[in-house]
Amino acid sequence: MLLIVLNALLALACLVTAYAQDDVAANSAASVNLPPSDPASLACSTIKLSLGLSIVESSGPEYNATVQGPWSLFNSVDRPTCIVYPRAASHVQVAMARIFEFSSRYAVQAGAHSAMVGYNTVTDGVLISFAHMNSTTYNPVTDTITVQPGVHWGDAMNAVESFGVSVLAVERGTDIGTGLLLGGGISLVSPMFGWSADSVKEMDVVLVTGQLVTASATNQHADLFRALKGGANRFGIYPGSSSVALSNASARYIRNVTDPRAGLIVLLNTVNLTAPDANVVYLFYNGASLPTSIFGEFLSIPSTSQTLSPLSYYDISFLRPGNGRGNGNQFGATAWVGAEASFLNGYNHLVNFTQTFESKLLMSTLSISPIPRSQWTATRSGPNAIGGDPGVNYAAINYHLVYPTGVTTRPADVDAGFRFLLSQTPPSAGLPLYINECDASQNIYRTYAEFETLKSTYSKYDPLRFNVRHTVGPIGL
Repeated sequence: MLLIVLNALLALACLVTAYAQDDVAANSAASVNLPPSDPASLACSTIKLSLGLSIVESSGPEYNATVQGPWSLFNSVDRPTCIVYPRAASHVQVAMARIFEFSSRYAVQAGAHSAMVGYNTVTDGVLISFAHMNSTTYNPVTDTITVQPGVHWGDAMNAVESFGVSVLAVERGTDIGTGLLLGGGISLVSPMFGWSADSVKEMDVVLVTGQLVTASATNQHADLFRALKGGANRFGIYPGSSSVALSNASARYIRNVTDPRAGLIVLLNTVNLTAPDANVVYLFYNGASLPTSIFGEFLSIPSTSQTLSPLSYYDISFLRPGNGRGNGNQFGATAWVGAEASFLNGYNHLVNFTQTFESKLLMSTLSISPIPRSQWTATRSGPNAIGGDPGVNYAAINYHLVYPTGVTTRPADVDAGFRFLLSQTPPSAGLPLYINECDASQNIYRTYAEFETLKSTYSKYDPLRFNVRHTVGPIGL
């Protein structure tokens, strides 16, 4: 497998933004004789004057499709004052300059696959949608893949598969967008190649003032570059009666397996009590055969079905195309070393939570993604925002709630119960949490070893804290 590096054009959404003192040419409200209005309306009006009605929309079929399109239904109730559909980096520059000039609220939408409310949507603000910037190209001379910010990883893999190369795909589904890189990114081959973000060569970044800079590990924006990074298949379906055995097997796998060619995803599903549990395990090994010394315990657990076959990396990535739209989703993150008690405690608390709120949930899942030490040492582009090797193998744990169709807001009692669940199942000492799978209430940055460096970098590039004050994102900076 070739080492793949990416050149990515990303407008800064929730991880970090930047501020520069450069003057930005702008049409102010006074220069175009606009009447006094709210910040979002002023920003939208001036962006329309610069870019035109085909790029800036306040109504119509495409506007409605974008508003209704986020993966989590909870993010489909917002109504932006306008939506900007850039076709080039210069369009993003114009939009951000006007947003900054009028101090408008804003949000950025790439793959629209976020469980955090408000991260990729906004009401009374400007939404930048990258729906028209979704190309993926491969340069065989430099062995580099360039992705635009609106691409989904399944489409990116399709675009380059014929060249015999691939982007680092995702653990959760092929419909996830480039926001994966901003949170670090986990895949089945992360033990060999590191965090998905560590495959990035450089990023073209639009700062909040509208300035375009290129950030890499070796130029004057190396601190920004670091801050932006973070961060043959086998599978079977297991009945609910196997949940405890799978939990214990997962803990032992986390504790004992050091082979970077091995990959694992375990989904312990606690469906509400109208349906039986159905657990799913994905076993992966980059080699000629599946070692029973690594996966024998999982294969010995009774299952309702198994598929054992050699597949390409391209094929295994499409085994999980992603959840469909139409339901509200909620994430929560924790992380554990390989201790059976921690895994069982976490699963049992999820069962109790689900039973308490069974009438208000469609499904709840505990997802286990191993993070071996090799994932930290396999980086090709220098350190990332998360920090260094914590010194132990551990698992990134994701609690995932799915709400019934038609539920557009999280019930207050379920939300409070979910946050209590997170407090009952804290991370093992010294482990970072995975920001792409967190709840909005969690201060993930504080768990990073490089927290103070990250705060300092953010302060350098956004001294006015414009991003924190005008768009929804992770707390703590």
